[in-house]
Amino acid sequence: MAPMIADAHAQRLLRELAPQVLGAVARRFGDFAASEDAVQEALIAAAEQWPRDGVPANPRGWLVHVALRRMTDHVRSEISRRKREAIAAADAPLVVAPAIYSEAAFDPDDTLILLFMCCHPALTPASAIALTLRAIGGLTTAAIANAFLVPEATMAQRISRAKQRIAGGAIAFDLPSADERAERLGSVLHVLYLIFNEGYASSIGPDLQRSDLANEAIRLTRAVHALLPQDGEVAGLLALMLLTDARRPARTGPHGELIVLAQQDRTLWGRDAIAEGVALISATLPRGPIGEYQLQAAIAAVHDEAARHEDTDWAQILALYDLLKRMSDNPVVTLNHAVAAAMVHGPEAGLELLAPLDADARIAGHYRLDAVRAHLQEMAGNHAAAIAHYLAAATRTASIPERNYLGEQAARLGAGRS
Repeated sequence: MAPMIADAHAQRLLRELAPQVLGAVARRFGDFAASEDAVQEALIAAAEQWPRDGVPANPRGWLVHVALRRMTDHVRSEISRRKREAIAAADAPLVVAPAIYSEAAFDPDDTLILLFMCCHPALTPASAIALTLRAIGGLTTAAIANAFLVPEATMAQRISRAKQRIAGGAIAFDLPSADERAERLGSVLHVLYLIFNEGYASSIGPDLQRSDLANEAIRLTRAVHALLPQDGEVAGLLALMLLTDARRPARTGPHGELIVLAQQDRTLWGRDAIAEGVALISATLPRGPIGEYQLQAAIAAVHDEAARHEDTDWAQILALYDLLKRMSDNPVVTLNHAVAAAMVHGPEAGLELLAPLDADARIAGHYRLDAVRAHLQEMAGNHAAAIAHYLAAATRTASIPERNYLGEQAARLGAGRS
């Protein structure tokens, strides 16, 4: 949602503050679509002014002040256009915000309320998730489309329809009841999972990671966990994020280049995050029932507890993926299952598991399938096939660090053959 801005610090602030400001404005005005437009205008104004004038002392208050002023102008314009006394009466309380927006008027739960509101059952699950990724995660339509493995035009239509449904319905800006939370929780967790994934491994652009998105996903998941402390899948998702994010310092080199798991310096991993994640998943697994996020967290814990890549208990990971595949038909799970099978039973076993994905429209032609196939072909000693798949994957990814890494692997194998 936040526009590009030259100053890195200001850019990070805009990304972090955008959902908070949207929540505050939507709470005050009750009009999600208009509030989002107003916040977008405030973000554009900040992108123009902050690099020139400096980041204000109260950046969130500055953004809320500008957005509220835009909303007030919008309401007054509507009043003038409609010329109805009933709407004109609503103009009285909608005064322009003071120069410094009071922090007391900011509710720290605004973003959490916004999260559940975007996952309202009046929206289809796909539209709800797409809208939340846009409004709270700050992802571009292209990044969301990539996460869903669908064309960008399709995703743009989903987001547009979701906004229209909210604009035409009576969806209150308030924390839902316990029953309503249960109804929306699956979508909420999936949104947070996708936001985190985009932060941990950005699908597009020059940076491998977007720590602002990953941190925001963890913060929101902590808030949901505090709201629902006994829910195993909420705890599992938080554990998964912590166990995965703990590796972040070792995933890039000095120039932002990708360092794969097998080559990472594990002394750089965040031990506190690992300890917290292991404790969470260890506490929640015995309670049952076991869900997909808990299984993924258990897999991440096995990786993180290995002192060296060579010490990884791949047999345990393969057993966990066997369980996960029974719960999910996600093709990415199949990709990871194939890697685990290759590590236990050899690369040919992994390649055999990949074969059905060629007929799966969600993943066929996607760079991830080529990348995994390249890795397994290299393991099998089929370097010509590996090079072809590395190059195919490199041409299909929109992530520059991943593209560079895949191209380097092809060049490395090519040099070894010459």
